[in-house]
Parts: sequence; structure tokens; C-alpha cells
Amino acid sequence: MYEWVKVLHLISVISWMVGFLYLPRLMVYHNETEPGSETSETFKVMERRLLKAIMTPAMIASWIFGLWLMVLLEAWQEGWFVSKLFLVLLLSAFHGFAAKWVKEFAADERKRKTRFYRFANEVPTVLMILVVILVIVKPF
Repeated sequence: MYEWVKVLHLISVISWMVGFLYLPRLMVYHNETEPGSETSETFKVMERRLLKAIMTPAMIASWIFGLWLMVLLEAWQEGWFVSKLFLVLLLSAFHGFAAKWVKEFAADERKRKTRFYRFANEVPTVLMILVVILVIVKPF
């Protein structure tokens, strides 16, 4: 059972991270389009579908299978796991912010500069690297 739960967790996390690596990049390009233009409308569809059809289900599955693994391994007793859990909470918060940005673009609101979305594109990457280090190296 453990191996299958781990496989499902990894597939879910990979799917979630792919969305994180792509969505802010879409926002970089979307922010440079004219509100209401055909290109802007295309980006709205792409962002909404990525968020609703891939990222959110992948996040939910990541949490379900991750918590299942936590129980199977009794990982809550390990320092590395507590740190990983904190980083995953940050990723989940970032997911919420990304959902807010998608809604803003859907309403043709441009509240931030393109540079903001370029920076936002790097945040999940850094968090992912830290999570992988914690899971593989288990430094504490």
C-alpha cells in the first residue's frame, strides 16, 4: 500500500508544480496584453483551466496522499517533516494568491507590474527545492 500511496503523492505533486511553473509565466505574458483583446481573452481561458482543472485537483490530491503517507510513516515525529509541512502550507497559500490573480485578470484588472509575476514565478521553485532537500536529505 505504501508504494502506491507514494506514487500517487508524487504524481500529484509533480502535476501541482507544473502548474506553478506555468501559471505565473502565463501571467507575465497576459499582463503585457491589452485588456479585452483576443489574446487577453485566450490567456484568461488558459489560466482558468490550468488552475481549476489541473492545479487545484493536484493540490487536493497532494494533500490527501501526503497526509496518508504521514500517517503510514508516523512522519509528524520527524523535524524534517514538520519543516516540509510548513513549506507545503506556504505553497498552498501561494496557490490561493495565484487563484486571486487569475480572478483579477478575468476581471481585466492589472494591479501589478509584469516584474511582479516574473518574481512570483520563482517562489514555488525555491519552495520546491527546499521540500526536495528536506525529503531526500532529512537534515534533522
